[in-house]
Amino acid sequence: MSPIEVATDDLQDLAVLWSIGEAHAHDVVEAACAALVAGLDSPALRVLAGYTRAEAEYDVPDLLPVVLDELDLVFYPRDSEAGQDAAVRALAHRMLGGRLTPRELAMRIHQRFGHQLPLAERLAELDDEYDIVEYGNRTLAQLDAEVTAEAQRLAHGRPDQNRHS
Repeated sequence: MSPIEVATDDLQDLAVLWSIGEAHAHDVVEAACAALVAGLDSPALRVLAGYTRAEAEYDVPDLLPVVLDELDLVFYPRDSEAGQDAAVRALAHRMLGGRLTPRELAMRIHQRFGHQLPLAERLAELDDEYDIVEYGNRTLAQLDAEVTAEAQRLAHGRPDQNRHS
């Protein structure tokens, strides 16, 4: 992937994570700065990248939809179902990029969504399994491998072959 594609994906992921409360407004500003450095540009992106930490908390909610629209990215309203699904995929991307461990991914998904989000149900179940690994018949390495496989499925948008809807 080119630096612009990476920066675009990072900005989209940070925007969706912000929309569900998994990222701070200043994280979105940092992603905007990185996007500009990588060569992505739009008028609103320049404004967003210039926000201070204090300004970010107040101004990101109004400017972020404009930035994403200018860049042909998707804005997910806070706590929307589509935003939750996109956030699960964004967290999977972060794990696959080495920013989260498999255990951290499963735990964050479970804490944020419980067993209520069908797309993330398997990760919530695996978090439960981490909690009892010392009493079960699976190893940490096996659980990590299964979480990684689930993250790859989610990140690449493949449907779950075991789920019948």
